[in-house]
Amino acid sequence: MASKTRELFIGGESVPAADGRTTDDLNPFTGEVHAVVAAGGPADVARAVDAAQAAFADWSATSPSVRRGILLRAADGLEARTPDAIAIMAGEVGGVAGWAGFNIMLAANMLREAAAAVTQPVGEVLTTETPGQLSLAVREPLGVVAAFAPWNAPIILSTRAVAAPIAAGNTVVLKPSEEAPIAAGLFIAEVLHEAGLPAGVLNVVTNAPDDAASVAQALITDPRVRAVNFTGSTEVGRIVGTVAAQHLKPCVLELGGKNSLLVLDDADLDYAVDAATFAAFYNAGQICMSADRILVHETVAEEFTAKLAAKVSSLPHGDPADPATAIGPVINQRAADRVATLVAEAVESGARVRAGGDGTATVLDGVTPAMRIFHEEIFGPAVVVTTVADDDEAVAIANDTEHGLTAGVITEDPRRGLNLARRIRTGIVHVGNQTVDDEPQAPFGGVKASGYGRFGGRWGIEAFSATRWVTVAGQPNHFPF
Repeated sequence: MASKTRELFIGGESVPAADGRTTDDLNPFTGEVHAVVAAGGPADVARAVDAAQAAFADWSATSPSVRRGILLRAADGLEARTPDAIAIMAGEVGGVAGWAGFNIMLAANMLREAAAAVTQPVGEVLTTETPGQLSLAVREPLGVVAAFAPWNAPIILSTRAVAAPIAAGNTVVLKPSEEAPIAAGLFIAEVLHEAGLPAGVLNVVTNAPDDAASVAQALITDPRVRAVNFTGSTEVGRIVGTVAAQHLKPCVLELGGKNSLLVLDDADLDYAVDAATFAAFYNAGQICMSADRILVHETVAEEFTAKLAAKVSSLPHGDPADPATAIGPVINQRAADRVATLVAEAVESGARVRAGGDGTATVLDGVTPAMRIFHEEIFGPAVVVTTVADDDEAVAIANDTEHGLTAGVITEDPRRGLNLARRIRTGIVHVGNQTVDDEPQAPFGGVKASGYGRFGGRWGIEAFSATRWVTVAGQPNHFPF
């Protein structure tokens, strides 16, 4: 039996889909129906954009102190609902309690960072050749923003999708992943609405899986939508970016990664093992920043890999609702089958299983560039350990990918680590740490096929505002005719 029925959120109200359709939201651990949600379509997108467009003039004129107050109340309200978030994430996406708690903590701080940003400078005084003229560069909100949030870090990434656009004075239509319509959409809308966000400023359209493309197309191409942000796979991100570009709409795209963790010959191996285990298997490896490849210096590779395999083999798997569980399920059977196939193909081609290999957390070594798992994003509970001869080879392998999101360098020499960090072609790199890290005030995003644009801090506000040139004449101008 479904535990709840949820509708679209449009114009400050919960409403059914225009045609009354619904879709099942499944629990990935039990396979049972977690909730029944409205299956919105293009007509519902139009309704949501109507509401967002109607709310824009008033919201963009709302004082910074009012906007700040709403965002700060929402941050507190989000933290107060931590038990709800833990239950929702366990039932909807298989997230364990620690991961859900981290989602709440970071999302709340994203709201606080957005609240702080509402009073940052919104313009500059420019020099001018015209005597007596005042020349200004002024940043203003864009209008309606289309936002897409994925399922894997649903509360973090739905909050990130809407916080900066709202703080900048825009209104938003959010399409959450069909795998997490509540956690990646309706939940944050409830929190913001309860904090006093006016009707129409944030609207949420949920959909059935088969309708995802048509709903996204309708949202991006609506002429009243002025900007897009999308977090998700590179494959879908290419489509979103292409459609937005065809309609001359700016995008922020945060996409997939093939992230490397470098373990140098001077590393503290026990620390490196702990860091690598977290980087590869937190949220069952279903994080865009997860470490897919651990590049270990040949002088310490065997000791490191043996210790890593022992630690990974000890991780408790199972029910995400059990507080003792470290690794819950992957999001669906299709994802589980894909990871299993990548592992099986590698083993058939000569890779060695050091831990797992049977659907549990897996460590492989002996992987070669000819194997798919060497190049494709895993996005599941498996990691590859590759031996390297020196720092140059480690950098070369780290850069040998179309992706460029994050990396980590484990070393006891920060100067050496910084030198390598500057050579690794990623949007993010952590020296003395692993690949999975996020702070709301930092510029977050990748390069190459990991996307473009930045979330976080002032970069998020800049991404969702436009610069205008405004002049005020100090005296009458002279015209030649």
